[in-house]
Amino acid sequence: MDSDRPAAPTKPFLRALGGEAVWPPPAWLMRQAGRYLPEYREVRAGAGDFISLCTTPPLAAEVTLQPIRRYGMEAAILFSDILMIPWALGQPLRFAEGEGPLLEPLRTAEAITALDPSVVVARAAPIFETVARVREGLAAEAPRTTLIGFAGGCFTVACYMLEGKGSKEFPAARGLAYSDPALFGRLIRTLQDATVEYLVAQVEAGAESLMIFDSWAGMLSPGQFRRWVIEPTAAITRALRKRCPGVPLIGFPRLAGPLLADYAARAGVDATAMDTSMDPRWAAQAVPATMALQGNLDPLALVAGGAALEAETRSILAAMRGRPFVFNLGHGIVPQTPPEHVTQLMRILRSA
Repeated sequence: MDSDRPAAPTKPFLRALGGEAVWPPPAWLMRQAGRYLPEYREVRAGAGDFISLCTTPPLAAEVTLQPIRRYGMEAAILFSDILMIPWALGQPLRFAEGEGPLLEPLRTAEAITALDPSVVVARAAPIFETVARVREGLAAEAPRTTLIGFAGGCFTVACYMLEGKGSKEFPAARGLAYSDPALFGRLIRTLQDATVEYLVAQVEAGAESLMIFDSWAGMLSPGQFRRWVIEPTAAITRALRKRCPGVPLIGFPRLAGPLLADYAARAGVDATAMDTSMDPRWAAQAVPATMALQGNLDPLALVAGGAALEAETRSILAAMRGRPFVFNLGHGIVPQTPPEHVTQLMRILRSA
């Protein structure tokens, strides 16, 4: 009976992820809650270290809501980090100023096999409290805005866990994937299980959609990409479909290039995010017209503002007109971004 069917989503972001060509397109920005905002810097200064900010629910919820109050984006993304799963697994993690994340690297088979995904939900409880607080805040302040929960892609998270820090090449992870694929696969399966539990807990706390950030996917060969990016993502999406039916999922295989089409066809996601280097006109032809695309303004165009920002934005809009689409950056917003340029961007989008 019709009365038994779930109601169609009314929030623009969810409508786009559901396959509707919403226009003007809903918009949000990766790292929209961050150092370019003076209100964020004020909270950050009083929070202590970065992990304390991520795991103190009143503060993390506040910074998540700040850009929504200022700009009214159609989606808010949980303020956290993709490395909170390794942290919850018990891997020592800290963020050093000017260096980024530093972990105690996994160097032995014993260290990898000792990882227990069953502990993640309990240890990450403050993050789920943040989700609940943000959902409550959005209901009161911005009821048309969707809350996105997220996790890192298994390959990308494994890169940091094995290398112990950021890298241009991640030789420890890529080398292990070739030299001992069984052991590397063990780590990937552990991360699959942990990621499913982590994302399900975010949905139970109030997340309305989810995103997987595979930031280093593009450094893999095609065969390795399919094995270590597409296959784990597909396993996660299958589990989420069973446990969180109806919750849409965005996949971001950064720098995938032409493999984006393969990812869109096989990873099981509802939407595929484009990085800065992706030609949106090509993506519009390569990805099924029923699947939402997201992206892909260059963050440096947002820094520039003015005519350059308008030209780049309108070019993307022209390529995406008539299909399900969410406007975003092709990578995270950078700290030197003038806040007024985000205001300009939102004005361009809303007059599209």
